[in-house]
Amino acid sequence: MRVTRLFVVALALLGACASGQVLAQNKIGFVDTERILRDAGAAQRAQKKIEAEFAKRDQELAKIAEQLKRMQEDLEKNAVTMAENQRRNKERDFGELNRDFQRKQREFREDLNQRRNEELAQVVEQANRVIRLIAEQEKYDIIFQDAVYRNPRLDITEKVIQALEAKPPAK
Repeated sequence: MRVTRLFVVALALLGACASGQVLAQNKIGFVDTERILRDAGAAQRAQKKIEAEFAKRDQELAKIAEQLKRMQEDLEKNAVTMAENQRRNKERDFGELNRDFQRKQREFREDLNQRRNEELAQVVEQANRVIRLIAEQEKYDIIFQDAVYRNPRLDITEKVIQALEAKPPAK
């Protein structure tokens, strides 16, 4: 429903732009949210915070991966000379460790994605407040976020990033 309304509004604006009416009467802006999430200091700080928060678990996973690699190399190298019982035990241990590793890796990714989404949602909220503030102060009629194409002269992303850096808006 919302997409349909946006499509109708976009078509109306497109038709009006073709006749030159909208650009003459309205002030339009564009913001690249992806760039804000990549370049804004708040987003970079959020990313560093997440990296620090998950560094220990990442190191643990790396240790398990290395252990699995050593176990596999040992099995491949010595499987022929091992007793059948010893080989089965090592294969079982390898399988159990591998399943545990896969589970921990999956949980790590899920937790990491959840935390990243939480942190970046806060950055997007701050950016949206700044965008509204800029729109009100500079009398924009409409500001689009994320478009397939936009004229660079309509892009106010840098202005939003600078405003975020200057003073993050209160919650």
